[in-house]
Amino acid sequence: MSAREVAVLGVGMHPWGKWGKPFVEYGVHAARAALADAGVAWTDVDLVVGGETVRNGYGGYVAGATFAQALGWNGARVATSYAACATGAQALDTARARILAGLSEVALVVGADTTPKGFLAPNAGERWDDPDWLRFRLLGMTNPAYFALYARRRMDLFGATSEDFAQVKVKNARHGLANPYARYRKEVSVADVLGSAVVSDPLHLLDICATSDGAAAVLVTSTEYAARHGLADAVRIAGISTVTPTFPNTVLDMPNLSTDSSLATGEPERTFKASIGHAAYEEAGVSPADVDVAEVYDLSTALELDWIEDLALCGPGEAEKLLRAGETTLGGRIPVNPSGGLACFGEAVPAQALAQVCELTWQLRGQAEGRQVEGARVGITANQGLFGHGSSVVLTR
Repeated sequence: MSAREVAVLGVGMHPWGKWGKPFVEYGVHAARAALADAGVAWTDVDLVVGGETVRNGYGGYVAGATFAQALGWNGARVATSYAACATGAQALDTARARILAGLSEVALVVGADTTPKGFLAPNAGERWDDPDWLRFRLLGMTNPAYFALYARRRMDLFGATSEDFAQVKVKNARHGLANPYARYRKEVSVADVLGSAVVSDPLHLLDICATSDGAAAVLVTSTEYAARHGLADAVRIAGISTVTPTFPNTVLDMPNLSTDSSLATGEPERTFKASIGHAAYEEAGVSPADVDVAEVYDLSTALELDWIEDLALCGPGEAEKLLRAGETTLGGRIPVNPSGGLACFGEAVPAQALAQVCELTWQLRGQAEGRQVEGARVGITANQGLFGHGSSVVLTR
């Protein structure tokens, strides 16, 4: 293990679904599962980082302290992170930074959510400087609407078809059959997807992920702690990217409503989303060619194809070719979303990025029963938090 790495000793999840219970209950379940997986006592944990959930009142706003109290006060330091769908990865980065700085040795990172039915909308109130509020108020642009704009862009630029998007759902649904934590565990066909209701053309209901309750937790430690406990070969976090765009940001990243002009400076070397994965690769000292498995942000089927390219797992406009050739399914060159992805889980926002880390940890350990990517040694995640931030985590073994 290098001096820039931390060890993942334990991971745990609460099944996704609509359970109607407080988010704290889900988080405690996942946290205890992670502690048990690691074989680490709660009293050894010296840092708790919570992924904030904005829909669940004061307890959600101070999630680190909320989970620490629910697990039983042990004197641990606490922190809380919020970054929309990138929340879990940024919370994990906080834990990693304190460990690498020598300020912590054993950190527990927890994300949990209880969500409303339907799509996620901005909080109530008039906020004319909030792009999220503005897109709903001025454009009527709900999440499915801007997913559809991304999908239409792929169709116009690269010749993607509705059948391609449906095939992403078919693949992920098949992967999710073997995942005990997935909410939807049912195989679907292309005809099922195309026969489901059109939500926002060209996307159908089965192209778009649901909102869910759920939780995930990751226990990370210093490499020295792992070695003392006989786990020198533990899965490692080799890089985490939380970069922001660089000027000029010339590609429209919804729900932002405008882009920067490149007139004075020229085009940037990378788009914002491409820079997220690039920074993670650079920090981890690996390349896209080294990646064996990826867990990416498939809020819609078309977005999965975008992320395959943004992570440089293929060139621009080539994701459909990989999909059609079966290269992104289990047994293919680069399996994407072997967990089933958000297509099978739905959104539980503070937990999503942590759930990806859980899946990759199981994959790299060889413990992803029924959905194992054989010989996986390097995995990468991707999430977008909107408004100029996202995340990518590289795990190695």
